[in-house]
Amino acid sequence: MVILFEPSDTVNKQNARAASTRARSMRSSWPRVMWNLFRPHTLTASFIPVLVGSALAWRTTGHLHILLMIAMLAASTLIQAAANMFNEYFDHVSGLDTAESVGIAGVITEYGVRPKTILRVAVAALFLATLLGVYICACSSWWLAAIGAISMLIGYLYTGGPYPIAATPLGEAFAGGFMGCGIILLSCFIQQKFVTGADVLASIPSAILIGAILTANNIRDRDGDKSNGRRTLAILLGHERAVRFLACCLVAANLWIVALVAARILPLGALLVLGSLWPSVAAIQIFRAGGTPAQMMLGMKRVAQTNTVFGILLLIGLL
Repeated sequence: MVILFEPSDTVNKQNARAASTRARSMRSSWPRVMWNLFRPHTLTASFIPVLVGSALAWRTTGHLHILLMIAMLAASTLIQAAANMFNEYFDHVSGLDTAESVGIAGVITEYGVRPKTILRVAVAALFLATLLGVYICACSSWWLAAIGAISMLIGYLYTGGPYPIAATPLGEAFAGGFMGCGIILLSCFIQQKFVTGADVLASIPSAILIGAILTANNIRDRDGDKSNGRRTLAILLGHERAVRFLACCLVAANLWIVALVAARILPLGALLVLGSLWPSVAAIQIFRAGGTPAQMMLGMKRVAQTNTVFGILLLIGLL
């Protein structure tokens, strides 16, 4: 009897061809994978505070170190991107993210990227941020190295480690404090070598709005987070009270600017930020209607847009 083929060999060849096809597909889609992995729609939360802090310093001193500002922009964006990658990795490993999850980069579930690859890219992003940090410290103060190291650690611990910060009611406070106040004040310091009380007060709205982005995210994911044992602020408050809390945050950020203008701490042009209220209203309407995470995803985007529009209008007002 003549055996024309071995079934096992055929299966192996088919698997090899399939793997080769996936590899070619991955290479062709790698730019899109990286784009999704960076989550560009979230990066305004890292670079707008740099611009606002630099504008505050410019108003105080009358000059601006452009290269330092660019280095700070790049470092902040890389740290934010790394935090996004850690989030993608740890949420997948813990089983929190699946193919049906809403609002994730999807590079693991959709493109089949290995989780360890994402971890390596995240570490590479932090390494590049460290190199930029060395330049920033050399031009300002080496004390900033400790602050930079803490910021990177928080970026990792936000979703990594045995007790992720994102799984607690403190997620909004950490994100707002480090990305809002922290980035603005660091950007002020590297430009003018000091920080004023007015700088601190002007950074508060950014912290509030970045915290609001996390609140919106947690409202959308509340049911899934609860079933996975998380204890976010949205879970503790419940849907209706969490939406009211979100609305209060969005209004408070604007009222804070109005108060600073009234106190002559900020120029009259800062009132332009009131133009950010329209996406805020749209966001609250969407979240009040409730529904599935996919239906509330638009509300999440509207809150992120609020932060972006607010920051751009504040920047224009400061200039």
